[in-house]
Amino acid sequence: MKSIRTKLKVNNYQRTILAKHAGVARHAYNWGLATCITEYESTKKRPSAITLHKRLIAEVKSENPWYYEVSKCAPQQALRDLDRAFKNFLTIPKCGFPKFKKKGKKDSFYLEGSIKIVQGNYIKLPRIGIVKTYEILPSVPVKNVTISKRADNWYISFKYDECEPKPPTKKRDIIGVDIGINTLATCSDGTRFANVKAYKQAKKRLTRYQRRLKKKEPGSKNRAKAVKRLAKTHKKVADIRANALHKLTTWLAKNHSTIVIEDLNVSGMLKNHKLASAIADCGFYEFRRQLSYKCKWYGSKLVIADRFYPSSQLCSHCGHRQKMPLSMRTYECSNCGSRADRDFNAAINLENYVHQ
Repeated sequence: MKSIRTKLKVNNYQRTILAKHAGVARHAYNWGLATCITEYESTKKRPSAITLHKRLIAEVKSENPWYYEVSKCAPQQALRDLDRAFKNFLTIPKCGFPKFKKKGKKDSFYLEGSIKIVQGNYIKLPRIGIVKTYEILPSVPVKNVTISKRADNWYISFKYDECEPKPPTKKRDIIGVDIGINTLATCSDGTRFANVKAYKQAKKRLTRYQRRLKKKEPGSKNRAKAVKRLAKTHKKVADIRANALHKLTTWLAKNHSTIVIEDLNVSGMLKNHKLASAIADCGFYEFRRQLSYKCKWYGSKLVIADRFYPSSQLCSHCGHRQKMPLSMRTYECSNCGSRADRDFNAAINLENYVHQ
């Protein structure tokens, strides 16, 4: 299975009908959550998604005729999502109790049925019609889609089956990759990828927009404009970071048979308050997540070095081990006298890790 997510090019009418779908899905979710809380307080039992949907049709739809202006899939899937949220709360320790949804925050809805891709960058959706996308879509059958809103823009995403393509020819057998803050990735072949530091570049602008937002009157149009401006800036930061990570991970997975990276304790690293902002701006977890599924796409193998493997402390020439504080950016071996950049030395050690 492959997935695609792309931006929709919508007019005012389509923007309104999309907002109606998201509003109905949000209303159904909040109604279901309130009903579950009330039922549990009185009977100590929680109704299932099917029971909630039957009650929704009987009690809510008859009193709110605007439910019939949108597809039935939007509220139905919202109740399924609520049921899954309760199950995650009961089974997964870190998942909290489901919260009520708020307008303008993570607006999304689900559609299924007669969905068809038309002429490359057009897609036909039930109850909405033909919508244009900014990218050419694959000519594949689509069973269902999820439409979400982000910073006043609408996006569509779906999964599809793809025949296994022939893996591309690899340029190198094994490569070690050391990721860091100053340089996003240093490879054992000498290639370096600069860290774009998207959040650091936009930090002053974000602070200024947040301060302006705080001074606006709640519920005013100026506050809504300030919220939109701040959201667009946050989206730009996230898009710049994601673009850099996608280019890096695609290049690694396409051109190398075996990729060796470190098993970093990201949550532990974020406890260092002096470096937490810089570490979060790099996207270490997202780097590993993207590389994992792209290696499957392109027929590569991902090797995760042990968390306690001292890649920065070992000499890549003789194997001598010595202490290397973060302030030392050049590795000078006290045994053989070789000198190398700290990150490049670690990348070579990661490449040698598979031969141990």
